Amino acid sequence: MKIDSSFKNIIGQNRAITLLQQAISLNRIAPAYLFVGVSGIGRSLAAQGFAQLLLTQNLSEKQKSLTVKKILHHNHPDFRWLEPTYSDRGELLTVSQALAKDLKRKTPPKIRIEQIRQLIQFLNRPPLESERLIVVIEDAHTMAEAPANALLKTLEEPGKATLILIAPSTESLLSTIVSRCQPIPFQRLSQQDLQQVLENTGNQEILNHPELLKIAQGSPGEAIAAWSQLQAIPQDVLQQLKQIPKNHLVALRLAKTITQELDLATQLWLVDYLQYCYWQKDYNSSTIKQWEDTRKYLLSYVQPRLVWECTLSNLINF
Repeated sequence: MKIDSSFKNIIGQNRAITLLQQAISLNRIAPAYLFVGVSGIGRSLAAQGFAQLLLTQNLSEKQKSLTVKKILHHNHPDFRWLEPTYSDRGELLTVSQALAKDLKRKTPPKIRIEQIRQLIQFLNRPPLESERLIVVIEDAHTMAEAPANALLKTLEEPGKATLILIAPSTESLLSTIVSRCQPIPFQRLSQQDLQQVLENTGNQEILNHPELLKIAQGSPGEAIAAWSQLQAIPQDVLQQLKQIPKNHLVALRLAKTITQELDLATQLWLVDYLQYCYWQKDYNSSTIKQWEDTRKYLLSYVQPRLVWECTLSNLINF
């Protein structure tokens, strides 16, 4: 099957694209889809392309062009894109909005009950310009139980709408959510496809860092994000962290520097990076377990500085 131009920038996901195009060609559009796979491999691009195909059905070429522009700018009246948010003084902010405001949060962003309620209101009205309403929920696995349950009835009876949920796995969502969606699997890219994406997006310099490619494990998005995170960490701090601290005083100072200069998202990425570096150095399973515990405690709202102090001090004893 020929790949539609809406999916032209997606590499290595022919199976998923074929399933989506067949659904349209056979006019068998499911009420809800679940795009499953790790981040950074084309799920969001595919959701955008699928939305374009659905919203441009039976339109003239001129109307299609205008519709696509509206979708790309997220201002089409029949299209909504939900992404995880932070709550700041009663205002919901996306990650990009939080960065623009230099807002640092101790907890990761998530899809909130307020967003689902607004979504339900949106779906209760008829389409204005197209034959259906389209909703994409990015990182749907960040929904707590309350917003997930609020979404259930809508998934059962979406009316003239199609919902696309994006998540890393079926296990990351409530089984009741998964059972109401048609899964579309996305796979990690081969080394050749990964290299092609990085070259196409102007990120060739990442190819000179094999450790980032191994950490990304076939995800161009993860590789690009890892490169960005690596640039955000002071090189002197990074070099110190790659070695076991000389003494407990050094460990305490490092912990203070990390929590003062790096936000939680960067700290979590740093844990994964150091876990890989330490494993490559000595293949010590106890050290790896220490880094796994560090990630768990950071995500459990334990005071970050205390977590790093304990982790770095414990490394001295290995």
